[in-house]
Amino acid sequence: MKRSKINQEIRHMENMIREHGFVIPPFCNWTPEEWKTKGSEYDEIRDNMLGWDITDYGLGRFDEVGFSLITLRNGNQKNAKYTKVYAEKLLLVKEGQMAPMHFHWNKMEDIINRGGGNVLITVYNSTEDEELADTDVTVHCDGREYVVAAGSSIRLTPGESITIYPYMYHDFHVEEGTGDVLLGEVSMCNDDEHDNRFYDEVKRFAEIEEDEEPYRLLCNEYPEVK
Repeated sequence: MKRSKINQEIRHMENMIREHGFVIPPFCNWTPEEWKTKGSEYDEIRDNMLGWDITDYGLGRFDEVGFSLITLRNGNQKNAKYTKVYAEKLLLVKEGQMAPMHFHWNKMEDIINRGGGNVLITVYNSTEDEELADTDVTVHCDGREYVVAAGSSIRLTPGESITIYPYMYHDFHVEEGTGDVLLGEVSMCNDDEHDNRFYDEVKRFAEIEEDEEPYRLLCNEYPEVK
């Protein structure tokens, strides 16, 4: 993925965030030069991968399969120094774009439509060997429990949410004609390196072609403390 494309998508998400009246933490606005001045007092950001994350899942087709997101807060189950047991993200799904089918072995999360268009979340149970089950899926949306057939798409309009449980396969795409969607995620601790089971083989982080200087650093690019 070209750095110029990453920069473009960060600016696009910043505009969407402003449009919907959401305010992000100061560290999300730091430049690469500012990051060089940040000492060990900001290790929580580095260790827990807070900040920007723009990925095409290694497929090179970001506008079709990809995600722009910010991890706003997160704990770390691998480091006893951090006792926070929850995480929060802000995500952007563009019309025509999707995120791959996947589940989490450990994380439970609520996905919330924070504004924009309507998001469609396709759901399946997992079989014991981690295939897509053909069994009905029990869904929890904003206090309502109901059952849908395997492969159903749950439609979330702005303000609505769904709870995603461990081993519950899900993907995201935008309802055609409704426009880009700003999503929130409130969850247990997030571990993108070890807690994603993608149905098809993909890479979680993009391989970057440096065709221009970075506008913002991604969450896996922070410089070490000197």
